[in-house]
Amino acid sequence: MEISALTRSVVKSNHAVIAPDGYINSNVPGWTGCTVNVIINEAMGANLCQTLITLNKDGKLIGSTKESQIFFYVVKGKTKATVGGTKKVLSTGQFVYVPPKKAYKFEDVEEGTQILTFHKVYEKLVGYAVPNILFGDAAKVPGPSYLGDDALRLQVLLPDNLSFDMAVNIFTYDSGGHLPMVETHIMEHGLLYLQGQGVYMLDHQWYPIKKGDSIWMAPYCQQWFTAMGKEPAVYIYYKNVNRFPTVQ
Repeated sequence: MEISALTRSVVKSNHAVIAPDGYINSNVPGWTGCTVNVIINEAMGANLCQTLITLNKDGKLIGSTKESQIFFYVVKGKTKATVGGTKKVLSTGQFVYVPPKKAYKFEDVEEGTQILTFHKVYEKLVGYAVPNILFGDAAKVPGPSYLGDDALRLQVLLPDNLSFDMAVNIFTYDSGGHLPMVETHIMEHGLLYLQGQGVYMLDHQWYPIKKGDSIWMAPYCQQWFTAMGKEPAVYIYYKNVNRFPTVQ
């Protein structure tokens, strides 16, 4: 008999592991014909929002950014995206970055299409323009070895310049690959596992992780990961970058 009180999901003050078995759907104005799961949000103490949207054939996402920017990534499926007057068909692995104060629309959806979003309030930097709309394809982004380890490959999806105050990367670990150190840093993370499995250490607690799981890491939450199983482990993740470490 299945026991409904069992879950791998854990929510702590400085990290969370969110497994799909506990999803509860949310209603977002302008997002229709879909299920929306708010995975990470300010309500849990985060400074970002991460959602996962699963669309029906008649699903649409219509809205406009205000103070926040949104990164949309197609986890699977296909949709037509219109952002700031530019129209493109996006399929699995493709994405669009929407800066503040821009209208967006996603329509003509393939049934079951899933879209991941990362939202962050944009911090303007004096002397630098707000970034432009950016469409991209992860399959065309180089994935060089990370810190000289061929078992680890890192793809940087957004330009590495000071106009951007957020980064979105895809990290691939061959089976047995692992981070070379326990990371301790000011950057916050939100991430979704796209493939594979492994074990993540967060704040000296150990968690089994697999495809479909999400993780939130607050600043200075110590982290380490190793991939396990017969296929590479792949996750896409957000981090805040390129701004002063204090607001004063």
